[in-house]
Amino acid sequence: MKEEEFIRELQQAKQSAYSRLIEDYQQKVFSTCMSFVPNKEDAEDIAQEVFVEVFNSIQKFKGNSKLSTWIYRIAVNKCLEFIRKKNTKKRFAFMQSVFGKSMPADKSSYFTEFNHPGVLLANKEQSEILFKAIDKLPKDQKVVFTLHKIEGLSYKEIGTITEKSLSSVESLMFRAKKNLQKLLHSYYKSNYG
Repeated sequence: MKEEEFIRELQQAKQSAYSRLIEDYQQKVFSTCMSFVPNKEDAEDIAQEVFVEVFNSIQKFKGNSKLSTWIYRIAVNKCLEFIRKKNTKKRFAFMQSVFGKSMPADKSSYFTEFNHPGVLLANKEQSEILFKAIDKLPKDQKVVFTLHKIEGLSYKEIGTITEKSLSSVESLMFRAKKNLQKLLHSYYKSNYG
């Protein structure tokens, strides 16, 4: 079935098209969510939100990009939205603790599980260190690095998903690698130096 026909069936709310969409994209979306938020429960929740958004917005899909690109964009945006909300809650809890309000700080972290399907690092501790370092990158660098190195997307695909030029994607990737080298060097120097 051609993509245009598949999209048309999704827009007509055909059950068979939705089943195929879930079958074709469930693992890819979950993997992307795990790349940004390496906590299984949170990643599953975000992945469900992605499919709800796809179902609710498929009528607006114009076909200016591939369906997979559009779905990746939704997944990345949902992950970044989750991280923003989580960080806002942490800042709020921290401010309350500083000013003496009795509200427990959110001690949870999304770095609780490292069974990411796309990361085959033998040492679990190394994958945790890597994900924490990636999380410290500026947002645009984190998105580009994650989509390229963990999800295996090309710079061209990343440019389409993030709506950035190829040279911007290359530049962000270069800076992400440099920043990760510094972050990881600092970590190893302070812990093993």
